Amino acid sequence: MLELASIFVLGIFAQWLAWKIKQPAILPLILIGLAIGPLSTFFTEDGSKLIDGDAIFTGDLLFSFVSISVGVILFEGGLTLNIKEIRSLAGTVRNLLIIGALVTFVGGGFAAHYIMNLSWEISFLFGALIIVSGPTVVIPILRNVRPNTNVNTVLKWEGILIDPLGALVAVLMYEFILSSKHGNGYQLEVFQDFFITISAGIVLGGLGALFLYYLIKNNSLPSYLQNVFTLALVIFTFAFSELIHAEAGLMAATVMGIVLANVKLEELKKILSFKEDVSVILISVLFILLSSRIDIAQIEKLGWPSIVLFLIVIFLIRPIGVLLSTRKANLNWKEVVFISWIGPKGIVAAAVASLFSIDLVREGGYVDPREAELLLPLVFLIIVGTVVLQGSSAKWVASLLGVRRKEPHGVLIVGANELARKIAKIIASQGIYTLMVDTSIPNVREAKKMGLRAMQANILSDNIFDEIDLSKIGKLVAVTSNSGLNDLACSWFEKELGEHNCFRLASKEESENTNIPLPKNVLFNTRTDFVALVQLLRSKGAVEEITFENTVHYEEFMDKHTTQVIPLFYKNDEDQIQLISGFSSKSDKLDTLVFIKKPNFAIQEEDVASDSDLN
Repeated sequence: MLELASIFVLGIFAQWLAWKIKQPAILPLILIGLAIGPLSTFFTEDGSKLIDGDAIFTGDLLFSFVSISVGVILFEGGLTLNIKEIRSLAGTVRNLLIIGALVTFVGGGFAAHYIMNLSWEISFLFGALIIVSGPTVVIPILRNVRPNTNVNTVLKWEGILIDPLGALVAVLMYEFILSSKHGNGYQLEVFQDFFITISAGIVLGGLGALFLYYLIKNNSLPSYLQNVFTLALVIFTFAFSELIHAEAGLMAATVMGIVLANVKLEELKKILSFKEDVSVILISVLFILLSSRIDIAQIEKLGWPSIVLFLIVIFLIRPIGVLLSTRKANLNWKEVVFISWIGPKGIVAAAVASLFSIDLVREGGYVDPREAELLLPLVFLIIVGTVVLQGSSAKWVASLLGVRRKEPHGVLIVGANELARKIAKIIASQGIYTLMVDTSIPNVREAKKMGLRAMQANILSDNIFDEIDLSKIGKLVAVTSNSGLNDLACSWFEKELGEHNCFRLASKEESENTNIPLPKNVLFNTRTDFVALVQLLRSKGAVEEITFENTVHYEEFMDKHTTQVIPLFYKNDEDQIQLISGFSSKSDKLDTLVFIKKPNFAIQEEDVASDSDLN
């Protein structure tokens, strides 16, 4: 029990460390797995590992757990794939899944044979295993780099769809190895199994998604059971697909996620959030478990040829595959180069390599056991190498090529009521792009009369992300009279904009009860609620600005007039604003503060360096 508990704790620590150093979590996870596994044998008296995955999960139990976990991870990845975002790049993604995969398979096989002197069977099995990429490594890199829409869409779709496809190719090659040793040569029936596997996965995954959609839309599931029922249904669909045909589960889980992502389901955001939490736990456990299974003797056998093989995979095979796949794509050369550079390997490669290496060694007679033992550490070398090299350099390469998305500074305002229109007017006067969203047609019409951008829509609908151009939006400001709606709007957009960029007004309870801690995302860092702010502006509260000589000057001003002014935001010379909240109540720079002054309040000469009325 202590070993299993340690893996959970170390896994979450690795996730935190990855966030801290801004690297994909797979890197610290594998390093920790190696540290407590093969590397720990140097420090134990009897030469045993501190933790060994084979000792925790005996027999086939480990690989059953790995397979189901990978299925859940791919389902969560499928939930993020919206068909609308890929329409113009569907051909590119298709080519990467077919041409790119074929180049990797053939190129990896030849390279492994001639560089590592492996048999043709093991070489092409290695080539099949390095086809996969995966959301566990690609998505963290994309979040850190924030590339433009074209690059982000291509890499995300390829990373998620290539996992089940790569696993199926690996299974196909594995079956070839087995059938070739029966004396009848390679069996073409293996291809038939391949297409049956794909078909079974697509059909069963689609049926599972439609069944869940029917239950939720008809209120046949209570809200508190929707998440866990979804998890149970994903596992059932995966297991049932595996019973119909081996290895169909990964395809079924991925298809189930994609179908759910493209139907109108209001509960999808809640389900996706739950699945992300589950995936973090599963990924953390899996990588440490699989890494701990490697033996130090296997690592020592790799030698320098394995480094040459690694360099050929990332500097030759991947670029060739991408270039052939993007010949007629709507991508410029800089985008093609960056896509060529990003091809990290993830959990599916590790899991399937672990499974095949054990089976080939255990069965015997099919290939040289010494070569089969090299398969797992060789794949892990490619995984660690691609994650370290590409993950650490991705942001620098993207900046060098100019394919990073420009940081948007626009403000999305939830509500088009009287207060929202006033705040929008103030922000827009600074040259900042603003967009107001409200379900009230009269409110939207009034906002447009004032020359403001406004649209009639439900801010909590699934379609809102398609209707709004988020490339221009950097912050969300929820200023409706409904505090519950304000909270939900912030939660709804946190993943898209970041927690530090979603703000709301204080609720009535927070305004009246000073014993309630004020959340950091409360606008203007004040307990003044919607009603009080409206009354203040109606009573001729003026909006002014002031530029301070230094931060001490600002602190003195706020201490002296804290009950007479409401700070709104800072602005700088680069047409950017910083909203006042618990995240940032003061500026480190000598920016200009825009604030609301209450009636009968006059700024003294000693308070200001310069000021001007914005009304």
